[in-house]
Amino acid sequence: MRWSGGRQSGNIEDRRGLGPVGVGGIGLGGVVIALIGYFVFGISPSDTLGALQQGAPAEQQQGVRGAPGDDAGKFVDVVGTSTTDVWSKLFADEGKRYESPAAIVLYDQSTVTGCGLGQAAMGPFYCPSDQKVYLDLAFWSDLESRFGAQGDFARAYVIAHEIGHHVQQLNGQAERAGRLGSHGETSGSVRLELQADCYAGVWAKHAGPMSNGAITIDGADIKGGMTAAAAVGDDALQRQQSGQVMPDSFTHGTSAQRVRWFTKGYDAGSPGACDTFGASSL
Repeated sequence: MRWSGGRQSGNIEDRRGLGPVGVGGIGLGGVVIALIGYFVFGISPSDTLGALQQGAPAEQQQGVRGAPGDDAGKFVDVVGTSTTDVWSKLFADEGKRYESPAAIVLYDQSTVTGCGLGQAAMGPFYCPSDQKVYLDLAFWSDLESRFGAQGDFARAYVIAHEIGHHVQQLNGQAERAGRLGSHGETSGSVRLELQADCYAGVWAKHAGPMSNGAITIDGADIKGGMTAAAAVGDDALQRQQSGQVMPDSFTHGTSAQRVRWFTKGYDAGSPGACDTFGASSL
């Protein structure tokens, strides 16, 4: 994936270097983050919730807003800006206005979020309460070493997936998922996550053409994205954790499903192809 010539919008809140924060009591947001940590990245909910209960955050962290100067920060900014360009066009095609996330927050170890304490062990996540994406860049090493997903596009897929959750927040799909349950093979949670994978594929289809060639994504890049999608399937993570697959506890879909919906979005290039809620088979 070539990206260095891509446009930066500076919609980054850089909290790196501010250090970890203390944590306090948890609410629903904390539970949501704990579940994200387990079902996306294999972190035990009890570990996450235990950390969330250790103490109270003394103050909100104030990061630096703007375009980062380092390559790692630039990459996130370029990909985030590209998602805004793509989704703005796709929304406009439907007579709607797209609003980008409030920020993509870069942090080290832990940080305060609208959903409770964010920790690096949870992996990247989107908080609907403050409409921000949170990312500790140390996760890229885990993506390669633990999940075997290498290359810049595997990283871009992760960012685009989280932006997909923001798109769902804007178009009402997140609320729709809440009425269909949070666990099980056909639950609202699974349909929501597979749709975010599909949206990531839609972005990938348009990212190059809409950047006038400043971003290029080829077949090898797409393969890397599918590797990342497969690595975080519920079945793969459960085998890694316990050696057993428990479909009744699925929240994100199997590896095969995640790859299938990412590919479907990429092949179609249209969010209309991502109707996981209307699909009779996932």
